[in-house]
Amino acid sequence: MTRTAIVTGGTRGIGKAISVELKARGYKVAATYGGNDEAAKKFEAETGIHVFKWDVSDYAACEAGIADVEEKHGPTDILVNNAGVTRDSAFHKMSLDKWRTVIACDLDSVFNMTRPIINGMRERGFGRIINISSINGQKGQFGQTNYSAAKAGLIGFTRALAQESAFKGITVNAVAPGYIGTDMVAAMPENVLEKIVGQIPVGRLGTPEEIAKCVAFLASEDAGFMTGSVLSVNGGQYIAA
Repeated sequence: MTRTAIVTGGTRGIGKAISVELKARGYKVAATYGGNDEAAKKFEAETGIHVFKWDVSDYAACEAGIADVEEKHGPTDILVNNAGVTRDSAFHKMSLDKWRTVIACDLDSVFNMTRPIINGMRERGFGRIINISSINGQKGQFGQTNYSAAKAGLIGFTRALAQESAFKGITVNAVAPGYIGTDMVAAMPENVLEKIVGQIPVGRLGTPEEIAKCVAFLASEDAGFMTGSVLSVNGGQYIAA
């Protein structure tokens, strides 16, 4: 049986690697995006993965978008909550808009995407929900109180929903990437990037593909006994208890 996966923010960066990896493993993949039409069209042409555009911070848009995906691909078996944004600022200078934008896109979106699909998973007795957190949701980061709060909240969401859903055959796990060699990270000033790499014991940035392979494992039948877990994939930069 071919299972259907939805990957939010699935056309660029880590999300793109996740979408490609899941397709390579035989899943029917729907990749969502929020705004970059040019990148999404290029991704779809290159990969053959269907793309769907909606705002994950809007509950009604998520309901409608998921219904569209399921009409085309069938019920959602795997949900990867990857979409997120940053609006960095020291907290004493942070605007309400920066706070609300990050919380809405990075945390509220996880409710917006998971709530419409959870009952179907419960009825079918199978589901894989994988939430992409961050090293900064585990340890905090200067200038990212909004982002760190959202990503930490996502870990709490993961652990609570895992307990509610395990007896229905649904696993809920999180992956907490460290600094990954995406276009956004590569665009940092060279001196800043060197300082970051200097703090990583393995001596390099991670790759999107390394995160994608972790997600693919959590999506697989082999991960059926693993739930409520947080995989820290950060090269040893932060070792959580």
